[in-house]
Amino acid sequence: MRKFLLLPFIALAIGAALSISAFGPARQEAQVGQPAPMWTLTDTKGATYRLSDYAGKFVVLEWTNHQCPFVQKHYRTGNMQATQKWARDHGAVWFSVVSSAPGSQGYVTPEQGQAIMLRQHSMANAKLLDTGGYVGHAYGARTTPDIMIIDPKGILIYSGGIDNKPTTDDEDVKTAHNYVRAALEEAMAGKQVSVPTSQPYGCSVKYAH
Repeated sequence: MRKFLLLPFIALAIGAALSISAFGPARQEAQVGQPAPMWTLTDTKGATYRLSDYAGKFVVLEWTNHQCPFVQKHYRTGNMQATQKWARDHGAVWFSVVSSAPGSQGYVTPEQGQAIMLRQHSMANAKLLDTGGYVGHAYGARTTPDIMIIDPKGILIYSGGIDNKPTTDDEDVKTAHNYVRAALEEAMAGKQVSVPTSQPYGCSVKYAH
């Protein structure tokens, strides 16, 4: 009899391992070359987004913290917005993700997050709120910015920094190699991504735990 009573709990554990949301902890950490964990998150306007809704498209996840000097550099210079626009113009979907916990640096209410998007002239499709940090932990997001690219088949094909200049100097944007755009260009052309991982840099993600 005890064996049968355990079955519902086993099923629940398997389900939690296969998908994540703002309502429960993640059971895995994404790896490049492997299927990206599914997620469900709400944006700053209260709309619900699911990764599964974007099957067949490239999806970019950008971990952000508006108070981080490294993030500020990329938005102040327009580098992040230009990368977002290029990606969207070529058919990709771009989501900024806030995993800062309440009371920590970078945390925003939905209203604050929307105002920041407008002030930054962000070109992201939406800013997603991951205040519990479950999605961030599942993807292994370490810094802001930290960027992940998921291909149309749902495979994580890039994880790392936006470029190879880990500084807060605006001038470095001009000579930096943009890993994210390069990865998208190669993947969209049917090529293997030549640099699938790079060292992310910036401020640590301010998780709740």
